[in-house]
Amino acid sequence: MTELDSAVPAQREATSTPPGTPRLPAVHGFARWPAHESPKRAGKAHRDRVPRSAHAGFTTAGDRPDAVTAVRESNRGRLAELTPIRVGRMAAGPFAFLRGSAGLMAFDLARTPVTGIGTQICGDAHAANFGLYADARGGLVIDLNDFDETVHGPWEWDLKRLAASLVLAGREAGADGDTCRRAAHDAVGAYRRTMRLLAKMPVLDAWNAIADEELVSHTDAHDLVGTLDRVAGKARNNTSGRFAAKSTETADDGSRRFLDAPPVLQRISDEEAAVVAAALSEYHGTLPPDRWPLLARYAIQDVAFRVVGTGSVGTRSYVVLLQDHRGEPLILQVKEARASALVPHLAAAGFKAEETEHEGRRVVLGQKRMQVVSDNLLGWTTVNGLPFQVRQFRNRKGSVDPAALSPDQLDDYGRMTGALLARAHTHSADPRLIGGYCGKNEELDEAVAAFAVAYADRTEADHAELVAAIRRGVVGAEMGV
Repeated sequence: MTELDSAVPAQREATSTPPGTPRLPAVHGFARWPAHESPKRAGKAHRDRVPRSAHAGFTTAGDRPDAVTAVRESNRGRLAELTPIRVGRMAAGPFAFLRGSAGLMAFDLARTPVTGIGTQICGDAHAANFGLYADARGGLVIDLNDFDETVHGPWEWDLKRLAASLVLAGREAGADGDTCRRAAHDAVGAYRRTMRLLAKMPVLDAWNAIADEELVSHTDAHDLVGTLDRVAGKARNNTSGRFAAKSTETADDGSRRFLDAPPVLQRISDEEAAVVAAALSEYHGTLPPDRWPLLARYAIQDVAFRVVGTGSVGTRSYVVLLQDHRGEPLILQVKEARASALVPHLAAAGFKAEETEHEGRRVVLGQKRMQVVSDNLLGWTTVNGLPFQVRQFRNRKGSVDPAALSPDQLDDYGRMTGALLARAHTHSADPRLIGGYCGKNEELDEAVAAFAVAYADRTEADHAELVAAIRRGVVGAEMGV
């Protein structure tokens, strides 16, 4: 035998294996072959324990906190001087109250039937938390766009929150009861049909299904086209450059500085600004290395405090102005990441809260798990011992106000957001499993629509309690900010 011959492994005789025995061992992180069970059948089996009709029910639990107590608890840990703004925004209407009370609704949902099928959920999937934003090349996509409360939890929590929010938005817009209920019903139907459609597609095609103009055809949302076009037109102009032009000025040294515009935009001390700027070093390390040369071409110019949306008012949030060699701005938002309001209620629904090493990291990874296209500068950092997420500010963002839609548009919007939610859930749950539970008929649609109407009634009562407390002087509120 030559030296070359000895270096080549000897051919082995092919051996046969019993039928049904895999040739290769199971490998961690990959599916087994052949599959031991059908995910679709497993999904259907969940109906035996939790019939789809069971989702229609909602009764107020005896130990449920009242609306004022819930708002006060949700304000704990926020900046005290800003909580009246948050309360004022929640008092604007029942839909606004729902937007600011994700924790209270989680308390309620934990006492409703759950299938036990988990996925990465938004945790705050109300109808106003869908919107347009730009991908890395400036193209616009539409998707879920707020992930402060994201956790691994029951998929139906997101769906029920979306359905209830559509009923409230429709009522605020003046739509009749049938229209509001139909919007919720059709949102669930679109979720169910999209889940079943994605289950039948090749995995890569389903995984990369992007929310673009084809979404309108898929959900038959043609009455919404004009509104989406108008929102897209505004979104294309909603950039760092436009914000900087309105909100900054040139300092004596030639650099740019934020203008003071309290209470929404406020200048901060040099010491506080320096701490926030220094925290971007940790943020830098959370980005993929291929992003580092991009940021290396920007210089930090200024930092200011900026009040954020209804659910987040009172949390610490900064905007950081960066500038390239041509003077073109890039603005980053450095936003405090609090623990998800859903975490205290997961155990009651049979879910274990995942250990979180950094709340900003939780938000960022949850967002990336649910979106097809995410901000390519998403990251996280720590400021004065508190966790923050970091993202682009005014990244060609645009949103539809569901409470301003006509009845026909509301139904279209419901179908579109229901489809988007289904796609988002399939990034961490097998669509065959959830689709198997949802089924072909409208039983789930009817049930969740009934829940949505009942929960909208509950939210209107909660909102009335809050307004009454404000009038009595029990709770401080700053309206119209």
